[in-house]
This record gives sequence, C-alpha cells and structure tokens, in this order.
Amino acid sequence: MHVPDGFINTPVSAVAGVAAVGAVAVSLRGARRELDELTAPLAGLVAAFIFAVQMLNFPVAAGTSGHLLGGALAAILVGPFTGVLCISVVLLMQGILFADGGLTALGVNITVMGVVTVVVAYALFRGLVKILPRSRRSVTASAFVAALVSVPAAAAAFTLIYAVGGTTDVPLGKVLTAMVGVHVLIGIGEAAITALTVGAVIAVRPDLVHGARGLSAPLKLRVGGELVDAAPAQAPAAAPVAARSTRRVWGAGLVTALVLAGFVSFYASASPDGLEKVAADQGIDRKVEEHAAADSPLADYGIEDISNGRVSGGLAGVIGVSATVVVGSGVFWTLRRRRDSERQQADVRAQETV
Repeated sequence: MHVPDGFINTPVSAVAGVAAVGAVAVSLRGARRELDELTAPLAGLVAAFIFAVQMLNFPVAAGTSGHLLGGALAAILVGPFTGVLCISVVLLMQGILFADGGLTALGVNITVMGVVTVVVAYALFRGLVKILPRSRRSVTASAFVAALVSVPAAAAAFTLIYAVGGTTDVPLGKVLTAMVGVHVLIGIGEAAITALTVGAVIAVRPDLVHGARGLSAPLKLRVGGELVDAAPAQAPAAAPVAARSTRRVWGAGLVTALVLAGFVSFYASASPDGLEKVAADQGIDRKVEEHAAADSPLADYGIEDISNGRVSGGLAGVIGVSATVVVGSGVFWTLRRRRDSERQQADVRAQETV
C-alpha cells in the first residue's frame, strides 16, 4: 500500500507530513519507556524482518497481490510506540533506497501504514487479551484478529485522505469499496503472517513479546469462602546471563530475514498490490509522478547493471535488510542510552535532594 507521488495533492501531503512528524515525535518519547533490556536489541531486527516480509507479495485475487504492512506485528512484538518507529524506518529505507513509496507521500505512508495500523491493531489486541483467557494461545488469536482488522482500516484511512486531497476525480464510493474489499483479503494474509510470527516467538521466548508480558495470573486460594491471592513462591535462582541473552533469537531472526529477502523474494507474486490494482482500475494513478529516487542503483528492488533477476533482486534484498537493521538498531540503541542517561540524572538529583 505504498502511496506514490502524485496520488495526493501537495497541501494534503504536507499536512500528512506534519501529522507523521508529530506521531514520530510522540513515539520517540514513548519508545523510551518500551525499550528495555529485552526490547531494545530486538527493535531493529523487527524493522528488518518487516522489510524482508514486505518483499513477499502473495496473490489474493485474479491479477492482484498483497504484502505485509507490519504495524500489528511490530506493535505486539516491541510495543506500539516502538512499532510506529519500526514502520517509519522501513518506509524511509524503501523510499530513499528502492524508490518504493513517494518521497512527498512519505507522510501519507507513515500515517496510513504506520500510525493507523499500529493504533487500530494494538487497541484491538489489548482489548481482546483482557477479555480472553490469559494464555499464549489467546495472544496468538488476538494478534490474528488485530492484524486482520488493521489492514482494511489502513485502506479506509487512505480513502479518507484521498477524499480530501486526491488529484483525480473518481467517485469516492467506488474507491472505498474497492480499497476495503481487496484489503480485507490482504488482511487475511497479514493476520496469518502476524499470528505465525508471534506464535513462534512466544513458543521460544514469551518474555520477548511485548504484548504477552504479564500474562501469568496469581495463584488463587479459597479462604473462608473467598478467593485470595496465594503468597508468591520463592523466586528461583537467577538464570545465567547466557540464558537471558537475546543473541540467539537475534541471530536466528536476522538469518531468516536475509533468506526471505535474498532468496524467497524471487518467488513472490509479480501482480500489482491492492493499491496499485485499485489505482489502475479506478483511474487514481492518472497523475502519478516519477519517483525522485527513480535513478537509484537499487530502484525497484534490483541492482543496476546486474542482468540476472535472481541475483539482482536477492542482493538488493540483502542490502535492504542490512541497511534497515543498522539504521533501526542505531535509532533504538540511541533512545535506550538516552533513557538510561535521564534515569541516572534523575537519581543523582534525588540523592542531592535527600
């Protein structure tokens, strides 16, 4: 659902850009609370994984494909604020390096694919987790539903932006029906990928899933006809540092992302994605503009001057994953260090007050 330049007029694109900057600013502050010793090392990896999976377009209807948006997955794995930043990093890398998604439309894309998907998915996810039995299976099921709903919600958000600032005169009802209809189908694929990924991480390291923390309910005892919390059991000895390390998960996740982007992506569907198909069918793309980075040596997820499609696309995917994990990890580690610095300063001031 990467919106290119020319779909939305300049004033509305500018407003969307301001909204996206505001959302990123809020997320930068909120992410400091989410980026703990478990989340911080994985946030950059989550961004790189989403970049890789977005290269795997899957068929959803005749002549139409879809791909992961990733907002639900990022929010559930590393938290909603960090999730918005993950998607923003992915979109920035795609726009600058691969000419995917317009640069003047970057604000629209962050708002639609990042903010809307994360807010809708995480709100629904948290609501479902609270009312369903407190179990890992419930987390996975909640992730499925949240991801499913987030995709047509993003399609509806794009339609709303198009209604205000679209550059072509197309009946709004047709655009809404077509966008939401095809993205419901794409949402099923998004839900399956999200649930499988969340379920896989929970099975190995449930402590690494932000949305699954705090699931263990206290043991209840019946005393005098009333249920009361049992005294907590004696805490087991602390696990060795190696057991708590995220290195194995990080390494396995990075290898998976590199394989998906560098090899599996060659077998992705070549059909236009949901937005591209609707735009072509409804005439939204009549005023589309050439991407400012169209001359990039990595444009369209290939490497210039390499004629072998498999090699060209594979190397481009590997470069994209590598660049995303480096930039993402740099952003999140910087935020984590800043949070730690602020806490140390607060402790010093507290001691001075005492």
